[in-house]
Amino acid sequence: MKEKLFVVKIGGALIDDEVMLNQFLEEFSNIKEKKILIHGGGKLATILAAKLGITQQLVNGRRITDKSTLDIVTMVYAGNINKNIVSKLQYRNCNALGLSGADANVIQAKKRNHSEINFGFVGDIDEESVNKKMLSYFLYLDLVPVFSAITHDKKGNLLNTNADTIASVIAQSLSEIYDVELLYCFDKEGVLEDVDDPDSVIKSVSQEDFSTLKEAGKLHKGILPKLENALGAIKNNVNKVFLIKETQLKNHIENHHAGTEICL
Repeated sequence: MKEKLFVVKIGGALIDDEVMLNQFLEEFSNIKEKKILIHGGGKLATILAAKLGITQQLVNGRRITDKSTLDIVTMVYAGNINKNIVSKLQYRNCNALGLSGADANVIQAKKRNHSEINFGFVGDIDEESVNKKMLSYFLYLDLVPVFSAITHDKKGNLLNTNADTIASVIAQSLSEIYDVELLYCFDKEGVLEDVDDPDSVIKSVSQEDFSTLKEAGKLHKGILPKLENALGAIKNNVNKVFLIKETQLKNHIENHHAGTEICL
């Protein structure tokens, strides 16, 4: 029987709210099973770029990462935010280890090669990108890996990589070794049929449901990458995948009643 592992992803809205972040990390630190945390970036990188006069370019909601922007997101994601979370977990006697993909070569990405758009220093990953032997060794030592959204290409370059994708790929890779449950924690109650109605939670979403909801225009663009990555995980042997509100972590761990379950 495989040992349980929770892979938990948190987003920028939570990171920007110190009170909520502290409450979440308290609940995360109390998870008795093995666990991994992946975090997004929050507003700090955008604020710092504006202060430095560095223009941010977005194409279809995706950030173009030139060298100056890479420097900023590395400082903010892998530095300020990551170490702040690690220190808060250490305060709660959770032996966290802050990581980028370059540390111990745990995630080796490929620089995105797009036929029409130069995304700059953006990295794409798949299940083979994860050094699961090294990562499982950290877990064996009872360390709690905390990942920023920075990877590397083993050619001396750091790369900016989507945190939702990192969570999905780590969960897929480690599902061979552990009974993995992937949790996307964000600022909604789950997948909502009506984005303005918090009570309109859809309790389960399959690939067919996703296609129907997307065609009907019922999914706001922020939920799309989470759902795509969640569906990719459940199709690739991750045991359970949920999208839940970040304030519902404890309730979900104890009762499995919160949010939206992703199913085949």
